[in-house]
Amino acid sequence: MSLPKRPLGKSGLEITTVGFGAWAAGGGGWAFGWGPQDDAASVAAIRHAVARGVNWIDTAAVYGLGHSEEVVGRALREIPAAERPLVFTKCGLHWDEADRMKQAKRILSPDSIPRECEASLRRLGVERLDLFQFHWPDESGIPVEESWGALVKLVEQGKVRAAGVSNFGVPLLERCEAVRHVDSLQPPFSAIRRGVAAAEIPWCAAHGTGVIVYGPMQSGLLTDAFSEERMQALAADDWRRRAPECQPPKLQRNLALRDALRPIAQARGVAVGAVAVAWTLAWPGVSGAIVGARSPEQVDGWIAAADLRLEPAELDAIAAALERTCAGAGPLRP
Repeated sequence: MSLPKRPLGKSGLEITTVGFGAWAAGGGGWAFGWGPQDDAASVAAIRHAVARGVNWIDTAAVYGLGHSEEVVGRALREIPAAERPLVFTKCGLHWDEADRMKQAKRILSPDSIPRECEASLRRLGVERLDLFQFHWPDESGIPVEESWGALVKLVEQGKVRAAGVSNFGVPLLERCEAVRHVDSLQPPFSAIRRGVAAAEIPWCAAHGTGVIVYGPMQSGLLTDAFSEERMQALAADDWRRRAPECQPPKLQRNLALRDALRPIAQARGVAVGAVAVAWTLAWPGVSGAIVGARSPEQVDGWIAAADLRLEPAELDAIAAALERTCAGAGPLRP
């Protein structure tokens, strides 16, 4: 199947408007896991997404403390070479093997970045990373110029095709851009979490930096299946139990917004999650949205977002719902 594609900034990569997010494939038993996850189901979901036309997968070393990359690597081995998707991953989070539930430290060490690249290449079973990203800004005091320089060397060595960052604000983006062009930014963005629409996305649009947003369905809140009862039934090690947007009174506001998306979804014959994803794709400067799935059925729930263009009246209705429900914060419409 063929899905619409957009350029990832000036990187030369053409990506489908939706990509497969492999965070949950990391399984449970670590600080930001989604609870237990069957590896075979993850592989089936990845293969199904690729069969439906998705041409990129986003993962990270820290997801499952290496496990997500291993699962993605297993899926890649089962996909014919001619059909293999692009693979994006991230570095810069250092975990403690002795305490898997301890939050990883954000360290962008120039010495460690090449080693982390090699470890990701090994787990994924690939010779080159299509996009290698800093997962979070450094918290140890290392100047970002030194870290970025180490990533640039990996591009020059041919181990990395494109270099990007995740969760960076405009000041850090500008410091990296002064050293070498930033190919992409991966920020959190949904109808609930809208802050980056004010500065980061416009900055990227002006500088030719691609944007791949994560959390467009706000970790499941903006889907048909979520409810207060579902929240209570989440696994004990599911990170969403601690997420602010999943706690009262925000939970009720966010579910009210989800309910407001239902008439649009029903009129279009798609799931609510597809409308939520399409809303993020409506913003100028957004190249694609990362959407997670734990089964092939979940892929089918959001795949329609790839070519769903929301009409001005629908965007107006969503903006009105945002004001009415008081869900989230940030600009209301593109």
